[in-house]
Amino acid sequence: MEREETADRLGDRLLELDWSVDTVLERIGEEGQRALGRNSTVAADRHLGSADDPVATLTRLWLLQQKVGRAAADAALPGLVDDLTAAGVLNSEGASVEAAVDVRPYDSDDGTRGWVVSDLVNGLDGLPGPARPDYVLGISPASTSLAQMTIRDRIGSALDLGAGCGVQSLHLARHARRVVATDLNPRANELAAWTYHLNDLEIDQRLGSLYEPVAGERFDLIVTNPPYVMSPPGTERLVYREGSMVADGLVEAIVRGSADHLTNGGTLQVLGNWAILDPDRWTERLADWIPPGCDALIMERERLDPYEYIEIWLADAGLAGRPEHAERYREWLDYFDSLGVRQVGMGWLQVHRSGSEVPDLRIEQWPHAVEQPVGPAFAAHRTAVAYARRGDSEILATNWRLASDVIQETIGDPGAADPRHIVLRSQRGFRRAVEVGTALGGVLGACDGELPLGVIIGAVAGLLDADAETLVAELLPRVRQLLADGILVL
Repeated sequence: MEREETADRLGDRLLELDWSVDTVLERIGEEGQRALGRNSTVAADRHLGSADDPVATLTRLWLLQQKVGRAAADAALPGLVDDLTAAGVLNSEGASVEAAVDVRPYDSDDGTRGWVVSDLVNGLDGLPGPARPDYVLGISPASTSLAQMTIRDRIGSALDLGAGCGVQSLHLARHARRVVATDLNPRANELAAWTYHLNDLEIDQRLGSLYEPVAGERFDLIVTNPPYVMSPPGTERLVYREGSMVADGLVEAIVRGSADHLTNGGTLQVLGNWAILDPDRWTERLADWIPPGCDALIMERERLDPYEYIEIWLADAGLAGRPEHAERYREWLDYFDSLGVRQVGMGWLQVHRSGSEVPDLRIEQWPHAVEQPVGPAFAAHRTAVAYARRGDSEILATNWRLASDVIQETIGDPGAADPRHIVLRSQRGFRRAVEVGTALGGVLGACDGELPLGVIIGAVAGLLDADAETLVAELLPRVRQLLADGILVL
């Protein structure tokens, strides 16, 4: 209770000072913000100058991880320094105070605002990487990416699986009546509790691995950025990024087990990576993970060779330039060789418990630019798949229209009477495109919601002097794909 009261008082003070992203950005400037993104505090420190007002003090204390004078700390946090020290949030010694954990403002494009508590930022100004296996990562590109891909429909229940510092729960609490947050790392649960109390949120926290803490429960939405890094066994692991399963077994277990914890129509969304053993058959391997009765959309955003992958995570662990770097590198390569890992895919996985006897499984490489946040595109995909499942007669009897963001691009030789290629391209969401010929182009051009598709195809068949039934049989598979792609909508 003392910790909760201290957290409530700290939250009230941060709100009183308006210690927010906008306020801090105004004080440290765009250069300071960008430099902090590169783990350098110099630019922000220079912008703050000699200021010692409360906002400057808190910014130095937590974002720049500098020691501040006790008098300045007391002025910024009146009556709180000793309590925060006792709670392990600050270290206070003599005439100076420094951060023991990270507290920072958070702001997102879906309206989520507040503060997030985690361990201190790694590698700031060249300092070494994580010093403890139970390190709790703060706001990161991965957490931001997961937040951007999450569907924000109003729902009854949501599960933040492997919640870490709790940033996803901040988002989920805005559109889910009930949020459960789990983690197997006790320290993560402890720091996430600070996050929740600072933001005056009631989150059901539970300790445990994978779905164990929610056995027998179902949720409308499950989101997770699990510890997916595939590191060799027998080495010290960082809990926030590495599990104990072989290769990508942790991500596989989350996907395979999802159906038992999703409500009818519920969705699992994962940011993760997967091993590619055979580059020609990688989609088949992932398709095997999908539970019966579930649709899936898996989009590989990036593919790395083992050397690229290993170098990224050795650097993340702070091992670059250290004596053990070469040995760890070799261990990792040997591990991948033993498993037959030839490449690593990284990206998005969505599983939708549709209940369909014929699941829609779409697994593809998609390194192209998308509209962010991309969550609405994932939501639209579920609807689009339902459209594409309709029977032939229903599709033909429906008044479809081209999505409002679709534009036509033509490619041809200069001076030529007709283009060589006509492409319809969506400007929103996943920004998919399709090349169309004369017949399909004519049909789609007339899809404005005024006439049923069957009538339009019949009219185009007449203009082309083609058999209408033959044209229907030719175009229906293309139309289904356009429905699934969101190019045609109701």
